[in-house]
Amino acid sequence: MNTKLYGGRNAFGFLLANPAHLIAQGLGSGLSPIMPGTAGTLFAWISYVLLSARWPDFFNIQRWLIIIVAGFVLGVWACERTGRDMGVSDHGSMVWDEIIAFWLVLVLVMPASFATQCWAFVCFRFFDMVKPPPIRYFDEHLGGGFGVMWDDIVAAFYTLLVFALWRVL
Repeated sequence: MNTKLYGGRNAFGFLLANPAHLIAQGLGSGLSPIMPGTAGTLFAWISYVLLSARWPDFFNIQRWLIIIVAGFVLGVWACERTGRDMGVSDHGSMVWDEIIAFWLVLVLVMPASFATQCWAFVCFRFFDMVKPPPIRYFDEHLGGGFGVMWDDIVAAFYTLLVFALWRVL
């Protein structure tokens, strides 16, 4: 676990100090000492699969889309607040953006084989890390919580575009 200090607290203390921190840091998945964005995306994948399998009647596509829209709005607030409290607008431990964006990918790709889910994961992480245009532009020029959230949504759209092209060809 990442034990760096944030405002005089260790990472776990900072996580629990404010609900915005808990949300922005992906319920703790962002505290991974290596590749926190990938850890957040794994959390998204596992939580999506488990929730959808456990309560399939509740977690249908319509409810997932409502959760994603509400999660995006909540994420704008949580990432804005957490970034301000950390003194870094888009700190690596803030992974709520990856979670919401990958849920969007999964809700539009599923049902899918494990191999297809892996491909979705790899594509999304590629676009999120490499940030081809206009993702990099949004990452660098949109500020605050909206900017943190938006570039990952665009990475999700790129992933979905790859899947759409793959299915057509």
